[in-house]
Amino acid sequence: MPYVYDDQNIFAKILRGEIPNDTVLETEHTLAFNDIAPQAPIHVLVIPKGPYVCYDHFALEASDAEIADFNRVVGQICQMKGLQPGEGGAGFRLISNAGKDAVQEVPHLHVHILAGRNLGRMLGKA
Repeated sequence: MPYVYDDQNIFAKILRGEIPNDTVLETEHTLAFNDIAPQAPIHVLVIPKGPYVCYDHFALEASDAEIADFNRVVGQICQMKGLQPGEGGAGFRLISNAGKDAVQEVPHLHVHILAGRNLGRMLGKA
């Protein structure tokens, strides 16, 4: 099934500069910014600059450079914020929702980096 990208979604508008954001880190292929409605003391969104709907779309169609850059930015944010458990940080949660069952609200790939408090279990019993 082909992916249909909506270029009027809020992240596309942010990437075009139509909506401001609180940038944490920007690279050639990736933008990371603070969430406007944080769910934890640290809540950073990381998005690719390309028109990808969700993670599997990105994994299947993005260039090697885009994939490497996106994943390195996630690592750099965790390092910048002191979240790496192996380096003395208390850890973090990385979330990416895809599709209606996962309640994806914006049809542009994004991952949430959440940290700064105990986040509890990820899911309850089905």
